[in-house]
Amino acid sequence: MKRAIIEIDEEKCNGCGSCVPNCHEGALQIIDGKAVLISDLMCDGLGACIGHCPEDALEIVEREAEPYDEMKVMNDMIAKGKNVVTAHLKHLKEHNELEYLKQGVAYLSQNKDKAKFNIQDVLDEVHHTPAGGNNGILSPKPSPAEVMHHHGGCPGSQSRSFAPITNTQTSMQDTPSALTQWPVQMHLINPVASFFQGSDLLIAADCVAYSLGNFHNQFLQGKKLAIACPKLDSNKEIYLDKVIRLINDAKVNTITVMIMEVPCCGGLLNLVLNAAEAATRKVPVKAITVGIEGEILSEEWM
Repeated sequence: MKRAIIEIDEEKCNGCGSCVPNCHEGALQIIDGKAVLISDLMCDGLGACIGHCPEDALEIVEREAEPYDEMKVMNDMIAKGKNVVTAHLKHLKEHNELEYLKQGVAYLSQNKDKAKFNIQDVLDEVHHTPAGGNNGILSPKPSPAEVMHHHGGCPGSQSRSFAPITNTQTSMQDTPSALTQWPVQMHLINPVASFFQGSDLLIAADCVAYSLGNFHNQFLQGKKLAIACPKLDSNKEIYLDKVIRLINDAKVNTITVMIMEVPCCGGLLNLVLNAAEAATRKVPVKAITVGIEGEILSEEWM
């Protein structure tokens, strides 16, 4: 299975930064006068940044999709210098990828002889960087301007993991949300984000939650979420790759697919079944079909 990812020609890059705001994952930054992919983990391969490069220094390349390995990433990063390593580790912390951050820090501690910079300076700077979450509770939300300045991407697509709202936090008239992660749109999710690891996954057509009044407490509770529209979304071919990576790399336990009864919605179930067939792991898939008036028409394991 191949994966699409951005590759930067350093000879062509003039450091103008036009690509940075168009990377909604914040994986691109200008460091030492050049665009740098600081997070292989976060690059979704969509190429939104390419059309904004006046020097034609960016391109999408395909390579074999191996499970994400922070040690291998750090081995490549350390040769690029202190600023790149620091930006990479800070990016992991800001996106709450704390397990990968621990691995990166461990690599630095074990490979001080490979670094041409002071390891402690990097660790000190990363230590003072706010995390994206804290024990399941979101840190104070920065302003959109602050997010754009620090991350160079869309503030609405920054990965977050958080605790669901409980009944004690709501009034008698409120229905608590069962959502525990962000983002949820299939184009924006990162299939190797830590919150997907070993999870039960719900892949729902966009309209489902609007049709079901009990969507959160009956179907989303205890699951991680990805949403998509099989009719209106563009570049849906990347969805197949993401679902395969959720199965192989994130090792999700189960996948529940919720679609509407309309014919065009069946494409989402077919996509998930094709991904399950192509994946090297086997995972149970449940299909739930929802009527346009909010009733459950069918529910079965495939």
